[in-house]
Amino acid sequence: MSGKSSKRNTTGSGRPASQDQSVREQKRAQFEEPRRRSTLHIVLAGVTLLIVVAAAAAFVSSRGGGATEPATTQAATGGDVKIALADVGDGKAHFYSYDAGGTQVKFFVLKSSDGKVRAAFDACDVCYAQKKGYHQEGDEMVCNNCGRRFPSTKINEVEGGCNPSPVDRTIKGDTLILKTADLQTGVQYFQ
Repeated sequence: MSGKSSKRNTTGSGRPASQDQSVREQKRAQFEEPRRRSTLHIVLAGVTLLIVVAAAAAFVSSRGGGATEPATTQAATGGDVKIALADVGDGKAHFYSYDAGGTQVKFFVLKSSDGKVRAAFDACDVCYAQKKGYHQEGDEMVCNNCGRRFPSTKINEVEGGCNPSPVDRTIKGDTLILKTADLQTGVQYFQ
């Protein structure tokens, strides 16, 4: 054999080319297996992420983070919305919706820790454009957009900024009365 033929049949390692081919195939198989494993890990991580996101969404909706539909109110004779005090006296925020000529004006009513019945739009001057409203945590109303907290005793007392925008209300006997003209002023928050 000439020097050229000898070089063609061997590699720089001095092994025959067929043996070198076998080593290459083993190395290739060794590196391809982890690639398959990493793809599996990526798929599993993606599925896990979807489960975590779904669980977080379920948690937020269970806290009342805007996922529940408010009760729809009707204007009674005389044009006012009337709500029985017994329906809102449990210290929990009760969410309602009033049809103001095709725009659903959302508001909530609650009996605060000081015993007063309070009402406010489910919106504020700052975050209303996101249409996320509030939810209740203990004795506080919490903005679903920015997370700011407002004590129940300050609803209808403090206004502006991210405070729930107050709705005027009166109590006659065992009934809370909201004038439709006052609810109409909230249309700006829900268009």
